[in-house]
Amino acid sequence: MSQQPTQSSLHGKRALVTGASGGIGCEIARALDRCGVSVCLTGRKIDVLDRLAAELDNPAMTASVDLQDENALLALAARVRDELGEIDILVNCAGVLPVKPLIETTTAEFDTCLSVNLRAPFILCREVVPGMQQRRWGRIVNIASSSAYSGFANSSVYCASKHGLLGLSRSLFNEMKNDNVRTFCISPGSVRTEMGRQIKHQDPDTFIDPQEMGRFVVDTIAYDGHMIAEEVRLNRMFVQ
Repeated sequence: MSQQPTQSSLHGKRALVTGASGGIGCEIARALDRCGVSVCLTGRKIDVLDRLAAELDNPAMTASVDLQDENALLALAARVRDELGEIDILVNCAGVLPVKPLIETTTAEFDTCLSVNLRAPFILCREVVPGMQQRRWGRIVNIASSSAYSGFANSSVYCASKHGLLGLSRSLFNEMKNDNVRTFCISPGSVRTEMGRQIKHQDPDTFIDPQEMGRFVVDTIAYDGHMIAEEVRLNRMFVQ
């Protein structure tokens, strides 16, 4: 009999969550903690990370890391292994959203966006996958966007980075599924976060609640049966 959806499969695991000082990453970290997961919180605002870590029930650590620096990313993974243990769950949630017409977007802005949104997840995946394969258990969660499936004016670079993250996720899923390393690409529409507020001409009241998204992500990766929702698009549904 296949196992029913449960969070018990995550208890005692260790997770690395990037972008944990933002709305989505913060709520994913909280949801993981409620499942008994020890979490390393990374983000740009170390004071926010430290306050979050103090709220959590399970062992937690914080780190402010430049996601564009490969050596810093490798050092981060090594530090997590030293302080928490082997990384069982990787959540690539950090992202930047440049909102500019193409002709006003600089090459430096392009490089930053691709580096944070795509290159950093690639490096971290490459770093943690060998251990997951050896233990024959792992979860990789790449937080993409509705922009991974569409193109929007004034966000060509962001859309390109999220299309790339979707492609990376699809490839990793097929490459590692036989080792019981499951890759999930979660693509939400607009979310009520600081980044989400950059989106103009939309009603923020219709945006996804980050707490609800955090619970959804953790429920999804906790399922340990034979099925997998490898690719998920999230939007809010209003019933009148």
